[in-house]
Amino acid sequence: MRGRRRLGRPFGWLWAAYAVSAYGSGLGFGAFPLIAVLVLHAGPAEVSALSAVGPAVGALIAVPLAPWVEFRHKRPVMIGMDLARCAAMATIPVGYALGRLTWVQLLVVSVVVAAAKIAFNAAGGAFLKALVRPDDLLVANARFESTNWSSIAVGPPLGGAAIGLFGPVVTVIADAFSYLLSALCLTAIGGREEAPRPRGEAPRAEEAARRTTGEAVPSAATGDAAMRTTADAVPRTTAEAIPRTTAEAVPQATGDAATRPPGEPAPPPARKGGPRRTAGLLDGWRHIMGHPVLRALYLNQLLVAGLIMATEPLLAVLLLRRLGFPPWQYGLAFAAPCLGGLVGSRLARRVVARHGRSAVFRTVGTLRAVWLIGLVFVRPGVTGLVTVMAVELAIIVNMSLYTPVLAAYRLEHTPKHLVARTLTAWSVGQQAAIALCTALGGLLADATGPRTALTVAGLLILATPLLLPRPDRTPPASSAEPDATARAGTAP
Repeated sequence: MRGRRRLGRPFGWLWAAYAVSAYGSGLGFGAFPLIAVLVLHAGPAEVSALSAVGPAVGALIAVPLAPWVEFRHKRPVMIGMDLARCAAMATIPVGYALGRLTWVQLLVVSVVVAAAKIAFNAAGGAFLKALVRPDDLLVANARFESTNWSSIAVGPPLGGAAIGLFGPVVTVIADAFSYLLSALCLTAIGGREEAPRPRGEAPRAEEAARRTTGEAVPSAATGDAAMRTTADAVPRTTAEAIPRTTAEAVPQATGDAATRPPGEPAPPPARKGGPRRTAGLLDGWRHIMGHPVLRALYLNQLLVAGLIMATEPLLAVLLLRRLGFPPWQYGLAFAAPCLGGLVGSRLARRVVARHGRSAVFRTVGTLRAVWLIGLVFVRPGVTGLVTVMAVELAIIVNMSLYTPVLAAYRLEHTPKHLVARTLTAWSVGQQAAIALCTALGGLLADATGPRTALTVAGLLILATPLLLPRPDRTPPASSAEPDATARAGTAP
């Protein structure tokens, strides 16, 4: 049997930072809906709005942060986002202790946490890609995924017990403290981070390489990507620049430089803060939508994540209020099935090696969607508890196998200078989908009841496999460099 692959001490600290934060969030799983129901006596519409509006507004705030994150050192950004989340979460127990906790305060905190989470994940993805080898990305993401599910398996039961013993905000305190510990772990990584590439400027080494190969050097005034001479021009099929060297791609300073037809003159330089700045905000979406496989995976993920997460506040109302489940059973219903996440994440690498990435995307991606309808049949007592646990187990096993494969593929097929913006675009789109589905689910539940809303979500998600990429478009798993697709000049 092969030994455990070692990814180095810096990755160990990064993993530790992720783990301590994940376990803190596991303790606080569902804390906001639970506080809204038990402390503020909120109804289905208010609980759903809390789960929908906060992340949606946070996602909007995160959009202009993406270019800022892209051109900053990533580790300080991650530390700053951890500290921001710690400070925001700490205001909730203070408000509760003073008797001034309100629904609006919960909403504001959820906005801050959502925006900081997106910025943290964007910086973290770029940092991970620079930290480990390309063929270790699947292993690294599988470890994060197993940590995530183990934290949810352990956290909610302990959180539910802690709430029963110490009050409804104790898990929020633990979550806030976990962000502080995460920041300390990131600080312990040490070392120097590679300097981010300035906008519109190519490193001197790359300029020299282009001169020796007969390629034009980009203009400093426009920041446009260098164009090959007529003799060796290569057509571009994606929204990313074709790399000129084996090491990395030519910097793409603007969102349309890679999509401009060959021979078409570059547009004049725009003033600071003008349309070119806006284009930079959209580069992540342009890369995703210009890549046929990423586009299909993205659209599928929006609907699957939105419909699954929309059931969380609905189940909180159904289980806690309508069916009378105590908080510890509510936590147990979501915690025990998360052990299946350990199974799926540990199988990811073996399944990809044996069956290929295409099979994972199509088969496992479909299996994520077929179980949600089972939540409609939840009843009071032990039968209802077992039903929720069985449905969640089936969903989680497939999600935990699928997610690290998706995450590794996304990093492999995103150039280094677009990672933060691409991950931000992905997260913002996903949060927007979750917010929209959650809001609509809340309105439907308020009008017809939570069980009807769960039925609609369960039926709609059955159509999402139609958006998965076709087998002929999905390349087999490989240990190629992240920009291999771009170097070949063809879309997968």
